[in-house]
Amino acid sequence: MKKLVLTGAAGRLGSYLREPLCDMAETLVSTDIADNVGNTYKNETYVKADLANLEQISAVLEGADMVVHFGAIGDEAPFSNILQSNIVGAYNVWEAARQHQLRRVVYASSIHAVGMHPRMERIGTDVAHKPDTFYGLAKCFAEDLGSLYWDKFQLESVCLRILSCAQVTSARALGSWLSYDDLIQLVERSIDTPTTGFSVVYGVSDNDRSPVDNTNAQFLGYRPKDNAEQFAKEILAKEPLQNLNDPTFLYHGGPFAAVTPGDSGLAHMDIVQDAKKT
Repeated sequence: MKKLVLTGAAGRLGSYLREPLCDMAETLVSTDIADNVGNTYKNETYVKADLANLEQISAVLEGADMVVHFGAIGDEAPFSNILQSNIVGAYNVWEAARQHQLRRVVYASSIHAVGMHPRMERIGTDVAHKPDTFYGLAKCFAEDLGSLYWDKFQLESVCLRILSCAQVTSARALGSWLSYDDLIQLVERSIDTPTTGFSVVYGVSDNDRSPVDNTNAQFLGYRPKDNAEQFAKEILAKEPLQNLNDPTFLYHGGPFAAVTPGDSGLAHMDIVQDAKKT
């Protein structure tokens, strides 16, 4: 490809994607609302842009072949905040992609689009939307937006329902973990697969305790290599007894399923901020 765009480049997951994406195009344009992302790679350009501003996003996507859309508020927040960054922002990305005739949007969706399904049910990529928060609701909107733009305009989308891409710090993560290496592979396969149409795939490693089924997305060629079971002995030894009346333990959304809409879900999780440094 001549030009690839990455939104959310200043975020933790974006920090791990920038270097490998540079190898997939002549030019990688990274974008976020931050003033900078530190040092850029040899064929990387950084452009500050606001997802809620269609004009700014359109300018960034002009001439691109594909966009990897990881930008947005990455937590539950008041609806007015989610509306601008995650819902209007998603519309702006797809609409700018349509206007500039991009081939594909690779989108960081989330398990929270289906987070209110019972945790004891192993769910597939075709399960009905069942959001656990405004954040999850915005992911449902973006997935449906991708479906619409495929049906109406033949703009392909691959929606990555990421479970938990962070260090394993809880028993839940023994099933939901997505390693950074597997994240990179998942995004690479979403880009280099010749034809995807509109597709949904779970972002999860090859965990023994995985609660989701990726069978319908096998055609992408994503074959995760890491397994969270290596952490099980240590994690389970210090895991407290679970309250079976707590939605945290009853639903796929974990802590997000338990919070009041608008309240942070990450505040109830032990996320290690280990962004890659350039």
